[in-house]
Amino acid sequence: MSETKPISPSEGVSQYLTQKERGAAKTTVQSHKSRLQFLEQWCDQQGIDNLNDLTGRDLHAYRLWRRDDGDLSAASEKTQMDTLRVFIKWAESVEAVTPDLHEAVVSPRLTKDDARTEMVPADTAREILEHLERYEYAGQNHAFAQLLWHCGFRVGACRALDVDDVDLDDQHIHVHHRPDTGTRIKGAKDGERYLAIDDETTRVLRDYVETNREEVEDEHGRSPLLTTVHGRPHTETLRKKSYGLTRPCAIGKTCPHERDPEECDAARDQSIAYDCPSSKSPHPWRRGAITHWLSQDVPADIVSDRFSVGRDVLDKHYDERSELGKMEQRRDYLNDI
Repeated sequence: MSETKPISPSEGVSQYLTQKERGAAKTTVQSHKSRLQFLEQWCDQQGIDNLNDLTGRDLHAYRLWRRDDGDLSAASEKTQMDTLRVFIKWAESVEAVTPDLHEAVVSPRLTKDDARTEMVPADTAREILEHLERYEYAGQNHAFAQLLWHCGFRVGACRALDVDDVDLDDQHIHVHHRPDTGTRIKGAKDGERYLAIDDETTRVLRDYVETNREEVEDEHGRSPLLTTVHGRPHTETLRKKSYGLTRPCAIGKTCPHERDPEECDAARDQSIAYDCPSSKSPHPWRRGAITHWLSQDVPADIVSDRFSVGRDVLDKHYDERSELGKMEQRRDYLNDI
């Protein structure tokens, strides 16, 4: 058995982030840095100056400290612990901690109530989009993921869009409520709005429409943006796409649940991708997008208008920033003034 080699928590995290920069998006590296700074802080408080000394009991104590001190929701705690497990597994590979220590990192399973605050974090969304950019460029999965993340659309709005609702020259999407022809949206007429899209989303949607979209109409003679060979996709079809896209193994990542993708039914069959503990329905994309915008200091009123959600609902159900995170964000904002 190999022996561990002394390394401080701060140096370990620094080396891990340097390695991460070679193959991950900048937002992913920043997210991991933000989460792992709390491990450095905790180790300092506990007088742990060598990662070699970390034990399973320490990691359990850290989880409890992070949960209580950070005022984390179950979904946020899961994100924190998943990142910690990845870091510890890397540390094993460079002999910085004892072998198999990552098995002591417990990531909570989300209950139905927890799932109401579940979200797709910004770094996960970017990893999925980068994978699609490389391997499924401008396919329907790519177009759908862009709509979920960059536009924060509910699944009903994604399904309701027609090709003509997307103005690729002026770079905006017009969301319509059309109950008479089979596509309702949340909020009915109040949910109708114009939504600006960025260069990346415009490029992907343009190439999708021009090269990969099925040239079909629905039963009402409309031309859906997202299509099947039979016309407009069913909502459940799009839900299954979301579950499929958010499986870690679907984008080439190691399974955090230690399943063998060759034997895992959720990995092999997209129709039951929801059985993967990491998979997510469309709504967590929206919650993650809103939280990301708020974390970037975009005023809440602008976020409220863009995503068609009232301020009270936004604050109560969509803003997944921890109270500690909000404080640090206010500190950074005030320091810049």
